[in-house]
Amino acid sequence: MSTLDAVLAHIDRDIDHSVERLFALLRIASVSTDPAFAGQCRAAAEHVAADLGTIGFDASVRPTAGHPVVVGKSNGVKAPHVLFYGHYDVQPVDPLNLWKTPPFEPRIDTLPDGRKIIVARGSCDDKGQFMTFIEACRAYKTVTGKLPLNVTAMIEGEEECGSKNLPGFVRDNAAELKADLALVCDTAMWDANTPAITTSLRGLIYEEVKITCADRDLHSGQFGGAAQNPIRLLAKVLGAMWDDNNRVTIPGFYDGVDDLPADIKADLAALGLTEETFLGPIGLKHSAGEKGRLLIEQITTRPTAEINGIIGGYTGEGAKTVIPGEASAKVSFRLVGRQDPGKIKEAFRQFVRARLPDDCKVEFGNFGAGAALQLSFDNPALTKAREVLGEEWGKKAVTVGAGGSIPIVSDFKSVLGMDALMVGFALDDDRVHSPNEKFDLKCFHKGIRSWARIIDALAQG
Repeated sequence: MSTLDAVLAHIDRDIDHSVERLFALLRIASVSTDPAFAGQCRAAAEHVAADLGTIGFDASVRPTAGHPVVVGKSNGVKAPHVLFYGHYDVQPVDPLNLWKTPPFEPRIDTLPDGRKIIVARGSCDDKGQFMTFIEACRAYKTVTGKLPLNVTAMIEGEEECGSKNLPGFVRDNAAELKADLALVCDTAMWDANTPAITTSLRGLIYEEVKITCADRDLHSGQFGGAAQNPIRLLAKVLGAMWDDNNRVTIPGFYDGVDDLPADIKADLAALGLTEETFLGPIGLKHSAGEKGRLLIEQITTRPTAEINGIIGGYTGEGAKTVIPGEASAKVSFRLVGRQDPGKIKEAFRQFVRARLPDDCKVEFGNFGAGAALQLSFDNPALTKAREVLGEEWGKKAVTVGAGGSIPIVSDFKSVLGMDALMVGFALDDDRVHSPNEKFDLKCFHKGIRSWARIIDALAQG
């Protein structure tokens, strides 16, 4: 029996104890957004540090201006060095009345299709997920007495409230945290039987635009037909942002956007995501994305522009015949590849200014800006992980882009100079951030086995 086979066999024998250890963490109500739970967040950090200590990590709870960060180190072997990232904080449980059982009293349940699930707040996001890696490390330590990789674990407590203190923590401790590769377990599978590796994260620009015309609201009978209506003007400007093929018309918007490699695009096409399966459940039939692009490209690897809200004029009960003095909108852009957030922001603002009459004015505000992250498809770690995930799950692991973002992964690249391997085991029906959050027991068990295989593959150098 090889070392890996022995580790996998131990994982199978010890799965009930792995679940018990996860339950102990799930019982801690580490809600990061509510100051009332600050003590519970501290307790969760101390629990994680103590648990890492039981498997030979030199672990400590590090203070920040908010909730603490846990850093644990297991090194000393002649092997590659990885930084593993996860988070111990969880979302609030509201509305509590929709939970079938108390959210911090974890339990095993059975779905109508026979699947065994772990139910509790944080079971999937992210306690259950990051514990798959910790349990894989535990199995190696139990079977061989050591880990085959040098591992630094960094488990934060503010991911659910924006990770506002983590970038500074990473910068301040860059020399200590720098490794050959970052590992992240906070993403999803393609489906219940198909593993996935996330290779890109979209960036974000969020703008507010306010157009002012007259110096007050006007009587539409007296001024209608002569006075500029800022709602009409705003709608016209925003409507000009797309052409008939649903491509964004802002000059320079697609600078830095590359097409997918042919083999990767073929893999995505083979997944067969359709308008019927994706849009049908939400009452839609037709994609509004770029024509000529796969649906999965539209939602993960292509940039987007969206109007998130429009405000202006009279919106109360009944009628009020006015031409408003001002109107505003909130507009967000999801970015990919090498798109420059600063250039996109300025291009949007110039696009708006160029379409305004000289007797109207515009003001802008910004609620956030972050670059996209695209990992190299020829990264050896990615190739190895795809191979061993296929061995574990019996299906080829797909490489997919994520429509959203994990901001700290960009800092791993820009501050620490390393790529990230993002492997997760969440499913679409895990009710993340919702009442009755769950994590499939199969995903937890095979997630541990998957990380054991990845650890073994990365240790080969």
